[in-house]
Amino acid sequence: MLAFRTQGYNGYGVQYSPFFDDKLAVATAANYGLVGNGRLYILQIDPSGNIISPISWETQDGLFDVAWSELNENQVAVASGDGSIKLFDATVAQFPVMNYHEHTREVFSVNWNMRDKQMFSSASWDGSIKVWSADRVQSLVTLQSAMPQGPPGPAGPVGVNTATAQSSVPMSHQKQHQGTANPSQCVYTAIFSPHQPQVLMSCNGGSKVQIWDIRAPQPLQQEFIAHNGMEALSCDWNKYRPTVICSGGTDKAVRVWDLRMVGAGQANIRGPTPVNEFIGHQFAVRKCQWSPHDGHELVSVSYDMTARVWRDESDSGRSFNGGALGVMGKHREFVIGCDYSLWGQPGWVATTGWDEMVYVWDSHRL
Repeated sequence: MLAFRTQGYNGYGVQYSPFFDDKLAVATAANYGLVGNGRLYILQIDPSGNIISPISWETQDGLFDVAWSELNENQVAVASGDGSIKLFDATVAQFPVMNYHEHTREVFSVNWNMRDKQMFSSASWDGSIKVWSADRVQSLVTLQSAMPQGPPGPAGPVGVNTATAQSSVPMSHQKQHQGTANPSQCVYTAIFSPHQPQVLMSCNGGSKVQIWDIRAPQPLQQEFIAHNGMEALSCDWNKYRPTVICSGGTDKAVRVWDLRMVGAGQANIRGPTPVNEFIGHQFAVRKCQWSPHDGHELVSVSYDMTARVWRDESDSGRSFNGGALGVMGKHREFVIGCDYSLWGQPGWVATTGWDEMVYVWDSHRL
């Protein structure tokens, strides 16, 4: 197990580079993200197993997520507490090279499209999801998750598809909620599908998982209650099974869903039944992620200060929900971020949390 301390800054997001197996980016915030600066670290794992930081940048507000560019090996986007997304370049030492700022509240998620590599998405406490092009400061599309515009459609309220620089959030709504902490409005995650470049998934404080197609006149294609009415904090696409996703929430559960099978439970206030459910965390699940190497393995991190590795065999007709395959308990505070390495030996995971630590470990050796 390798370790690096982000001294004075609490970890929120970590991601391996899509270009190099020995490089990571970490988004952090001072004072647990409540007030103060943020810092973006680029980490390098040297041949002897030591982790160093060749470059970092301080920001005026806390950073809550990070995403490497799929276009440029030196560039990283970060989600900021001031409502902006900033793009940093490792060849530019002092300032971000781009600043995208349309959200009116904290940005909690940023995700780069693996297929259409010009695009990335952001999700915010203001209730919106935005799709951006890396080379322009105006968003391409705004999707309203928590407070949708327009009449309900067959799959629920209709999202808004715009190609202008204006936010689709009404000004009255912006003024009403500015400075108000309402968790049900928050979109915690928005992530592009690795199978269809125009499709993305989000989850929000209203317990909903939502599927969007930004090509459609009515982008919201599907939505359902995922965690018994409690906040849904994380979701991810299975890289090998296009209709299978996972979600994690404040009900302490990691759930596996097949999007072809969730319709029957739409009318139930508790939502449909998942194809699998993993119980073991003692507190809310902050993030869950499928392995890029094995379509049956996933990792989750939690406020219970652990990371857990699970195996899903629901596609073979049996559920493996008797317990985690392994538990990583090295962290001494909330574990907030995790990411699988795309390269090298399958199973390597990086985690970060409020204990100011980044750990790199092998999920197959717990």
